[in-house]
Amino acid sequence: MNLDLTGKVALVTGPAKGMGEAVTLAFAGEGCRLVLLGRDVGAIAPVAETVKRSGGEAIVVPCDVTDAAQCAVAVDKAKAAFGGRIDILVNVAGGSGPIGKTGAETTPAEFDQIIQLNMGGCFNTIRAVLPTMMEQRDGKIINVGGTFGLRGRAGRLAYSASKWGLRGITKSFALEAGPYNINVNNVAPGMVDGPRFRDKVCANMAKKLNITIEEAAERHAADYALKRISVDADIANACLFLASDVSRQITGVDLPVDGGWAML
Repeated sequence: MNLDLTGKVALVTGPAKGMGEAVTLAFAGEGCRLVLLGRDVGAIAPVAETVKRSGGEAIVVPCDVTDAAQCAVAVDKAKAAFGGRIDILVNVAGGSGPIGKTGAETTPAEFDQIIQLNMGGCFNTIRAVLPTMMEQRDGKIINVGGTFGLRGRAGRLAYSASKWGLRGITKSFALEAGPYNINVNNVAPGMVDGPRFRDKVCANMAKKLNITIEEAAERHAADYALKRISVDADIANACLFLASDVSRQITGVDLPVDGGWAML
């Protein structure tokens, strides 16, 4: 299937590693012109170089998504670089917050930090791109949430709250932007294999249960209908689908990519 994304200008936040890198390379593979936003431009630069070596276009723009002014400047730089258009925004940047802490143990500072990043960051970037998309009367916005925003999770209160809140941001913006032919959706990964999953989530379970990290990963996989953990490419492919006109009649939805957990 031809997703017809060639030449589209796509902004990706958090592109340096993991899901963000996979999303970046997947969109590059479909011919998108990429604007890569993040605080650590040194970490993002190798991803941009990979895109360029493959014949693609990518620029790196420094941006702390929790700062609305920086988001506005980043969008202006993207428009200046690529002919004034913004076709796609993929909000991957986010954090996990405290793991294994109860709500009572979570500090107000920890709670505020993850809310500001996971909710405020997406709010800021969407506000920054919307005027351009509304003027174009065309645009695709994909937020990367999480299945703990679809079901509660003990020991992950701050993270879960931030992803529940992101769903509200997604749905409200979908209603407001819909008349301008702008789709706004939320991809909700479950556990995604990689360093964060292995070194934080599995390590925390392994320590509590006195098991190996591999055994902890197997326990997580056992919770899913498909009995396997998602990988970064699974999330990237869902984002591609929602960024294309193949999904033109889909907006305001939460799309779990979790092997069958949140909705079953």
